[in-house]
Amino acid sequence: MAFNLKGRSLLTLLDYSKEEINYLLTLSQNLKDKKRAGIRGDLLAGKNIALIFEKPSTRTRCAFAVGAKDEGGYPEYLGKNDIQLGKKETVADTARVLGRMFDGIQFRGFKHETVEVLADYAGVPVWNGLTDKYHPTQILADLMTIKEKFGYLEGINLVYAGDGRNNMANSLMIGAAVMGMNYTIVSPDELWPCPDLIERCENINFESGGSIEITDDPVDGVLGADALYTDVWVSMGEEDKFSERIEHLKPYQINAEMIENTENEDVIFLHCLPAYHNIETDNGRKIHEEYGIEEMEVTDEVFESEYSVVFDEAENRMHTIKAVMVATIGNQ
Repeated sequence: MAFNLKGRSLLTLLDYSKEEINYLLTLSQNLKDKKRAGIRGDLLAGKNIALIFEKPSTRTRCAFAVGAKDEGGYPEYLGKNDIQLGKKETVADTARVLGRMFDGIQFRGFKHETVEVLADYAGVPVWNGLTDKYHPTQILADLMTIKEKFGYLEGINLVYAGDGRNNMANSLMIGAAVMGMNYTIVSPDELWPCPDLIERCENINFESGGSIEITDDPVDGVLGADALYTDVWVSMGEEDKFSERIEHLKPYQINAEMIENTENEDVIFLHCLPAYHNIETDNGRKIHEEYGIEEMEVTDEVFESEYSVVFDEAENRMHTIKAVMVATIGNQ
């Protein structure tokens, strides 16, 4: 069944129903099949798309750019030094200008309030490519990947281990609740999510049949997991907290022992990337020199194992983001 999502923004998955998300996932799979068959489309022909980036990105930038071009659209990258967003002019003024020139706007940055103002004033769909609170386009890719591996979402046991109050933990909780999944956050109690968001997701669970559990026990918390998820221990802009986070989150590292503790041979491992799983990057070497560790949120053994689906997940960013653009501004 098709849904009319024309003109809709995507700021958080709270904006969409279970049926609408399932529609986007089906559309994503169709577009993935189309791309793999070598078929170029025109569903975004004549559409101009603004890509605003306060924070750098690999997957989000490339997914929007390639996704738009695959269907005949034109993406324009606007870095933080390219426009006057919040500097010489207000966010609202920038939104009103860009909304008269572009058919859709992606924003990846710091404050969630910025993307909300863009959506309020642009007059065209605005898509959240990441803010300090939410990362909905990533969750669509995660849901697509889990569904590809298991064939369904409802009743899947999804466990997130690590910083339980960051934008990924928040967004996974929303996505799991809407789709009727059993979601567990395994995290030290000082890093548990906001009670208001927990309550809102628990209310959604009454309708969807999902559940939420939050625990500081890294052994019992992962038992029965179908999917294990983690994210970096220190988010962009929090670099001064490395020492504190390493101390608190060491017991929550996804390693071979944690995989074994799931007691599920078919468990999969997901990560939104980039991941600190070795010292083969400049940042990895710096962390090793300063803190004496080679791996953080996930070990290289797990990251490179048969359980890992992180690159399927990364590819699916493109297909799901393309689906969002096609559904909200496309020529359908």
